[in-house]
Amino acid sequence: MKPSLPRVAASVVVSKASLQKVFDNMRVSGFSLVGPTVREGAIVLDELTQMSELPVGWSDLQAPGGYRLERTREPQYFAYSCGPQSWKKYLLPARLKLFSVEKENGNWRVQPAQNLVPRYAFIGVRACELSAIAIQDRVFMTGEFRDPHYARRREPIFILAVQCTQSASTCFCVSMKTGPRAAGGFDLALTELPDTFVVEVGSEAGSEMLRDTAWAPATAFDLGRATQACQRAGREMQRQMRTDDLPGLLYNNLEHPRWDEVATRCLSCANCTQVCPTCFCVNVEDHSNLKATAAERTRVWDSCFALDFSHVHGGNIRPTIRSRYRQWLTHKLASWIDQFGVSGCVGCGRCITWCPVGIDLTEEVQAIRDKAIK
Repeated sequence: MKPSLPRVAASVVVSKASLQKVFDNMRVSGFSLVGPTVREGAIVLDELTQMSELPVGWSDLQAPGGYRLERTREPQYFAYSCGPQSWKKYLLPARLKLFSVEKENGNWRVQPAQNLVPRYAFIGVRACELSAIAIQDRVFMTGEFRDPHYARRREPIFILAVQCTQSASTCFCVSMKTGPRAAGGFDLALTELPDTFVVEVGSEAGSEMLRDTAWAPATAFDLGRATQACQRAGREMQRQMRTDDLPGLLYNNLEHPRWDEVATRCLSCANCTQVCPTCFCVNVEDHSNLKATAAERTRVWDSCFALDFSHVHGGNIRPTIRSRYRQWLTHKLASWIDQFGVSGCVGCGRCITWCPVGIDLTEEVQAIRDKAIK
């Protein structure tokens, strides 16, 4: 007689229909489900209640500066790669009220923002995205400065990950050692096979969400199929980026002519930083009413590609697109490592797909390497 719940670190098999019971268990446990769904021609993140809201039967075709959906031959639930939105929109919101002040009887009263934070369950987190969340955890929850707003959102998160069984043409997670298979950092991880899900249990909470599902221990055959599917995704990856000589390569080539070449194409639109799952530049805005009796402070996403971002007293320290692109790429792949001990890039390829002119950072790094300044 099998136990009622699988142990942590076990791998089990469940029918695809059983995923709805997992959803129900999470909702009963007080989680608000967030996951992928199809809207306006893209696979985006939104709140879910039913597994039928997942992008079943849809895949995506991605290329530098290109994205479109296409139907799959089989009714798969997770046959897509990373979409335009990352999980940072829920952990580091694009707009967050910090506090407000009001004048009463000649005195100012400060009122901290009462931001309600749901207990989210993230559905469909990929291996590269788990690495991105871990990077932001390091930035905002360790060290001398801890962001209480980020921590309050992050700590109760339940993560249902999905192992990649295919890759987009813009992916390069193998080069960054962040995928296509997640080795940890999740509560549950699904590998979708044509007829079933192989589920890895990563925590006691994850085990609990399998309650009352018709799970069975995964056989060697099941595990072999799941492993082969992930390995195939890695082999099919079309892009690579050599990392063994970073960050020295970029530090030693700050005057490389390639920076001028990429600047002629870059629009400085900031798309790459907005879709990036690790970029965290923000600005603070203050707004007051016309009577000057009330005001509020809000934190908003910003970008190092914005001209005003690098404006300081006395002038702008990065007035050209050349200098701003160089700052972004050098920080992402070099000085980020100095600051946080890890690269700021996880190889998801979003910045390549959603760049309007198709700039490919793997191509830019290779061009610098091919004609490096000695």
